[in-house]
Amino acid sequence: MSDIAIELGSLSFAYPDGRQALSAIDLRVARGEKVAVVGPNGAGKSTLFLHLNGILRGQGRICVAGVELNDKAVRAVRARVGLVFQDPDDQLFSPTVFEDVAFGPLHLDYPRDEVQERVTRALAAVGMSGHEEQMPHHMSLGERKRIAIATVLAMDPEILVLDEPSAGLDPRARRNLINLLRDLPQTMLVASHDMRLVWDLCPRTVILDGGQLVADGPTATLLQDAALMERHGLEVP
Repeated sequence: MSDIAIELGSLSFAYPDGRQALSAIDLRVARGEKVAVVGPNGAGKSTLFLHLNGILRGQGRICVAGVELNDKAVRAVRARVGLVFQDPDDQLFSPTVFEDVAFGPLHLDYPRDEVQERVTRALAAVGMSGHEEQMPHHMSLGERKRIAIATVLAMDPEILVLDEPSAGLDPRARRNLINLLRDLPQTMLVASHDMRLVWDLCPRTVILDGGQLVADGPTATLLQDAALMERHGLEVP
């Protein structure tokens, strides 16, 4: 088993209108690392994330959990990568929490007892055991974000990719979410404008700007470099 969870080699991507969204990105993330991906709006963070499970396909090499992404391997790669969107309502659409978390395993035709076990385990991992019969749209934003993470965990991904996980949360829910994510064993890439979350959760940070990877290093070093942060439209926490 490779110690490298994600490896990108000269990854480039241009949208049909000609806008260059990614330019020769080289990145390696070790298994179990939690890495923040920060940068101004339009830097290429979402575009990068959508390459990790083949939703977008650019030029260059993508290797995820030891599997090189190509036409034949898209399904295998998607099974290894769990995407958690900024808005949990993009992922929650069923009448009950149980049905939302069970949707993925049921779609893959797992037997009912295994689906039940996956749902139970995923809800326990996000601290939402006992909420199976609740209606997600009656829950708080922080609770819905936890359930959205559980829907991904039920698929047993090796890698979690989270887009602005703390957006819209009050301080208590935000702190609870950071503690939850810190305790999960998966490799993580986390896009965020919340520099305190980045500081508290991710020992390593990469900065994207204009589709280029402009810095990669210890979070404590990069986030205290005021000139670097200002140059790329970011604030020192």
